[in-house]
Amino acid sequence: MTTTPDTPGPAAPFGTRLRNAMDERGPLCVGIDPHASLLADWGLPDDVHGLERFTHTVVEALADRVAVLKPQSAFFERFGSRGIAVLEQAIGQARDAGALVLTDAKRGDIGSTMAAYADAYLDPSSPLFSDALTVSGYLGFGSLRPAVDLARANGCGLFVLALTSNPEGAEVQHAVRADGRSVAATVLRHLAEANEGAEPLGSFGAVVGATLGGTLRSLDADVAINGPLLAPGLGAQGATAEDLPEVFGTAVRNVVPSVSRGVLRHGPSRDALRAAAEREVEQLSAAIG
Repeated sequence: MTTTPDTPGPAAPFGTRLRNAMDERGPLCVGIDPHASLLADWGLPDDVHGLERFTHTVVEALADRVAVLKPQSAFFERFGSRGIAVLEQAIGQARDAGALVLTDAKRGDIGSTMAAYADAYLDPSSPLFSDALTVSGYLGFGSLRPAVDLARANGCGLFVLALTSNPEGAEVQHAVRADGRSVAATVLRHLAEANEGAEPLGSFGAVVGATLGGTLRSLDADVAINGPLLAPGLGAQGATAEDLPEVFGTAVRNVVPSVSRGVLRHGPSRDALRAAAEREVEQLSAAIG
């Protein structure tokens, strides 16, 4: 994807913008996850019209007040091109309102295919251009190089799967390499190298479940990657704001807590969504400090 001459220059690094956004708006990432069950709870049809109404309501209610919005691409992709069009519109509207947009697509491949994924989400000329993208490095961290390079060039960020909250993840993430380091710890080490010297925060983060306290305590040094730690698992999966300091230790200030259903279940009232997000911010800010 070719950048046209009149395309704006790169923004400030994502890590800088994220640090500023969390300091100003509080440490909260709200997932936009239009499950069929949530559409039903809102009294909406499970079709592209329901998807559009749901997404527009969430963006309108929250994009001017939360630090990060995280649309889950799968719930838009299931409606085909019309669903992707809703995602494109939501990304643009959310960014215009001041929220950072982290597209949760968990892309991962090699060579020109990885470069094409990077173009789709990290090139300013793309309609899906986002502030950050979730990616999978389990084809080897080096396979992410096209995304790392494009993110760095355009002021974007990446969140790489490292220690996820699903129980199946352990069979890969906890596997130990010949050098005695786990696969997850290796991913974290690569991220620390990518963030070396960045201030106030690096742009290359890890996805680390908030439910993994015992595991993380053994990795305290590795989790300090000088970058953000996207922490799913709050709410429905059992973790609470009060757990975060114990789970993440000295890296807790760089945690980006992700909440979806805990906020979204209060829709379709915009006021109720805003109130729920404000409560989450208050609890998280009190816990993180």
